[in-house]
Amino acid sequence: MIRVLLGTLVVLSPLTAAAAPPAPALSPAAPSEALSNPQTPPSVEVRPLTLDEVLRSSARSAPQIVEALARVRQAEGRSLSAEGAFDTVFDVDAKSRVAGYYDGTVIEGRATRPLTGNGGYLYGNYRASRGSFPVYQDQAYTNRAGEAKVGALFALLRDRVIDERRTRRTVAGADIDVARFEGEMVAIGVQRRAVDAYQAWVAAGLRLRAYRELLDLAERRRGAIGRLVTLGARPEILLTENDQNLVRRRALVVRAEQDIASAANSLSLYLRDDAGAPLLVSADRLPPDATPLAGLAPTTPIKAPVARPDYRAILTKIDQSTARLMLAENDLSPRLDLRGDVGKDIGAVGLGGPNRTPLEAAVGFRFSVPLQNRAAKGRVAEARAEIDALGQRSRFLRDQIAVEVDGIVIAVDATERLATIAEEERRLADRLAVAERRRFELGSGDFFLVNQREETATDARVRVIDAQARIASARAELAAATADRRALQLD
Repeated sequence: MIRVLLGTLVVLSPLTAAAAPPAPALSPAAPSEALSNPQTPPSVEVRPLTLDEVLRSSARSAPQIVEALARVRQAEGRSLSAEGAFDTVFDVDAKSRVAGYYDGTVIEGRATRPLTGNGGYLYGNYRASRGSFPVYQDQAYTNRAGEAKVGALFALLRDRVIDERRTRRTVAGADIDVARFEGEMVAIGVQRRAVDAYQAWVAAGLRLRAYRELLDLAERRRGAIGRLVTLGARPEILLTENDQNLVRRRALVVRAEQDIASAANSLSLYLRDDAGAPLLVSADRLPPDATPLAGLAPTTPIKAPVARPDYRAILTKIDQSTARLMLAENDLSPRLDLRGDVGKDIGAVGLGGPNRTPLEAAVGFRFSVPLQNRAAKGRVAEARAEIDALGQRSRFLRDQIAVEVDGIVIAVDATERLATIAEEERRLADRLAVAERRRFELGSGDFFLVNQREETATDARVRVIDAQARIASARAELAAATADRRALQLD
């Protein structure tokens, strides 16, 4: 009986000491004492790593997002090149006869400005000549101060509504939108994976804490059991059994440490410094509790598929194909161009005579009609087929997005209910473990059963962590599926 009482006291003493409150902290030193002890380093507070910090770092420095932004700039460059078709062009042409009977010299400058709303153009021309020209070049003569002329050409049928220049500009401008939409999808995918990497790191840290607490129970119990064995109150095999539990629990801790190291390594792809280099986060920055596993909260109502950038990209590509179809149909039309110009020779009369001095005005037209034009017909068929294909793709993507969003909502609801059940299981398992540990401390419990209760409670705690991590992953997937840019820190 005395041995049993002694054993009970030995078991209770380390556990009671472990549960005792810590000793009161020393009062802060006086200013004079602090100055006299300059070797004491100030305490450095380590901030827990938050999901917002990871998402901001990823949105700023992730190589995939930076690459997508470069694609947008590339499309902007192509659009600027397409705008070059409407640039004003200035050219000069000069010719002088250096040998022969005639000694005429003529110089001509011309500025041409394409019209943005018609396939025609405006132009201004200045020409001056000196010397004599053969009769078949009589038009080269000008007055002494030269000839000024302005004119225009307007398309009345083909190229009136649309032409190749405007089509290229339209398609290039839409390419910017397509590149931007595709870049948004890349950014959403990167942020989605960043959320998963962060949640996996937090969950691994919480599992490590649970296994370390389980190991700590066995280590504290080993000293008490060792004293009982020394006093003869317990058999030595009990110490061997406890050591077996210690080895198993240490193995769980080692695996959990490996998991958190691997999770930190994966997280470094998204957590980067100002220079864009990956940062390997330490376990000291783990959050104090499981609050970060709550996941992303929706910030905007679900507007899929209209809000999805990939769906909008397909709609933009349909607009591009429609512009190409209009251009192909334009090429089937006959050409009827109206042109006119007004010219005036200025200055003293030249060798050409006085007939160039009066104001000149002229109008004309050009008409042509294609007889076969199989090239344009082929382009029309090609553009219509492309529009049909893109229409079917957009229809499938619209249905796919709707099904995907509904499936994620169902998964989130089911995962939240499973997490509630897992939390209830953890609470009951903790109660059983505490009760069984108390019975064992009082000498009436079974050693195998108390270990089993503790491990069951830890397993239930880990299942709660896993369930919370699945909720966070499902919510991140929902944010990505609905293109919730605010929740993913992309706005």
